Amino acid sequence: MRQLSKSLLPALAASLTLAACGSSSSGTTSSSSSGAGGSSSGQASGSAAVVKTASNATLGSTVLTNAQGLTLYSLSAEQGGKFICTSSSCTQIWHPLSASGTPGGVASLGTVMRPDGTKQVTYKGMPLYTFAQDQQPGQAKGQGFKDVGTWSAVTVSSAGATAPSTGTTSSTPTQSSPRSGY
Repeated sequence: MRQLSKSLLPALAASLTLAACGSSSSGTTSSSSSGAGGSSSGQASGSAAVVKTASNATLGSTVLTNAQGLTLYSLSAEQGGKFICTSSSCTQIWHPLSASGTPGGVASLGTVMRPDGTKQVTYKGMPLYTFAQDQQPGQAKGQGFKDVGTWSAVTVSSAGATAPSTGTTSSTPTQSSPRSGY
C-alpha cells in the first residue's frame, strides 16, 4: 500500500497541475511522409526532430519515440487542430516535440503551428509530446494518464513500423487502452 501511495502521489500532483491546461486553439497542419533530420525534444529547437519506432515491453507494442528513445504521446482531446495543452503548467509536464524544419524518421510525420508560434511534430495529424516522468527509453509512465483527456503512447503495428533510416513504409496508429485506477 505504501509503495502504491508513493507512485500515485506524483501522478495526482501532475493531474491537478494539468487541470489548468484547458485552453484550446487552432493551428494549421502540414504533412511529410519521410526524410532525415536532427534530433529534438522539448519546446524550443533549432533542428528537425527525428521520430523512431521501438518495441516497448511495458505496453507490449511498438511505439513512436523521440531521438533519445523516450515514448511519444498524444492527447485524445487534441484533434482537428485543437490544442488543449498550451499553458506552461501543462507543457512543463507534457513536452511538445518541436521542430524547425521537416521532421523525419517515420512516415506520416508533419508539423502544426502551436499558439505560441513554435512548430510541433505530428503523426497522422496528432500532436506529439514526451512525458516529464519518463526519464529513460522504454518507460511509458504517461500511458492512460487522464486529465483534460486521456494521454496515450502512440503505437504502430509491427508490420507497418518504419526503420528510422528509410522512412518509406506507412505506419498505422492505434491508441492503447488506458490504465484504470487514476
